[in-house]
Amino acid sequence: MSDALARLYPSHLETVKKRFDMALAAAGFDTVAVFAGALHTLFLDDMDYPFRVNPHFKNWLPLSQAHDSFVAHVPGHKPVLVYYQPEDYWYLPPEPPSGYWSQHFDIRIIKRPEDAPGALPIARRCVFLGEWQERFKNWGFADVNPEALLNPLNYTRAVKTEYELECMRRASSLSVQGHRAAEQAFRAGASEFEIHTAFCAASGQTDNQLPYGAIIALNEHASTLHYQYWNRDKPARRHAFLIDAAAQVNGYASDVTRTYSAEPDEFQALIDALDTEQQTLVRKVKPELDFKTLHMDAHYAIARLLHNFDFVKLTPEDIVAKRISSVFLPHGLGHLLGLQTHDVGGFMANPRGDSIPKPDGHPYLRITRVLKENFVVTIEPGLYFIPSLLEKLRQGEHSRQVNWPKVDAFRKYGGIRIEDNVVVKSSGDPENLTRDAFRLT
Repeated sequence: MSDALARLYPSHLETVKKRFDMALAAAGFDTVAVFAGALHTLFLDDMDYPFRVNPHFKNWLPLSQAHDSFVAHVPGHKPVLVYYQPEDYWYLPPEPPSGYWSQHFDIRIIKRPEDAPGALPIARRCVFLGEWQERFKNWGFADVNPEALLNPLNYTRAVKTEYELECMRRASSLSVQGHRAAEQAFRAGASEFEIHTAFCAASGQTDNQLPYGAIIALNEHASTLHYQYWNRDKPARRHAFLIDAAAQVNGYASDVTRTYSAEPDEFQALIDALDTEQQTLVRKVKPELDFKTLHMDAHYAIARLLHNFDFVKLTPEDIVAKRISSVFLPHGLGHLLGLQTHDVGGFMANPRGDSIPKPDGHPYLRITRVLKENFVVTIEPGLYFIPSLLEKLRQGEHSRQVNWPKVDAFRKYGGIRIEDNVVVKSSGDPENLTRDAFRLT
């Protein structure tokens, strides 16, 4: 399988170089030093927080645990990897750099972080990109994280290379393996903690390797959008299960959500209906589509379900106009995906960094851009029974239009979210990384 990555990586690296060349020229710099990041020690402790690498660092090469390392780029020259490999017996030092990507770098090993300046090609106009620390102040950098450099990099990386897409396909496959094991554990009566353990084991990822904290929500816990606990107690009765969990490969994330009912009941019928609406939204993903339009289409989809399942006694158009749909779908339809789960650049109108505003009344939408070929976006409509939002609706002017006995009966399920990762394609249907992985894995 690594043969495909080896074949695709050189073209990816050339694309990254060109993007950095253009950003450096636009910002007026000669060289960039991309810092991977450093370890941070817990307060009053001698242990470190889990390390998360700078996404701009792992855009160059598939290293996610190379703290205190740098990638330095001088246009027209072979990129330099200053690789921190300490001599240590408390912790296992990282392996020497190797693999399909390593031949493309001038690799310089350092044994101490303070040796980096001697290995970096710091020119007169060298810019620093990453997490700044005071120890760097006398290293000769001309500037630190200037927007004139960051904006074009964040804007252009929304378009994925074929190498990046292949990494994300593999992340999707691992995610699906975890999802299948998690559903089996749910059907067998496992606790949230046991389900989470099953997901990690099947996907081959530890907690610290996951691109984001897994959401494993039984019953009403699914009404908390980012439910963060893994309850070890099994509920007295199982009604529903929502899992939002995924894997990553070479630093590229997947992001997958599915919802299940414990019984073939009306809640399962509601899940099936939302799944149909979600797939309709996915099929609309095309180049030049304004994502804000698709987000509003999702609200009309939720409004149809609220009307058809007799939760709200209004037409779908009125449900959206009166913003009742936002009570049941309070988040945005999706976001950019790639080097980060919620990838940056979702609001950028151009490489200069001008911002595209969110639609009025939709503050949590994470992307307002017009889609381009090889963007990867999540499509994740949801329908939730959130107590605090329902209470505001009950106290509001539209309360009489709500079938409260039925709404209250569905609180025990928490809610539904169905999320796929979708590649924008210029011809034919979009590539659905998630559905393809469920079909092939």
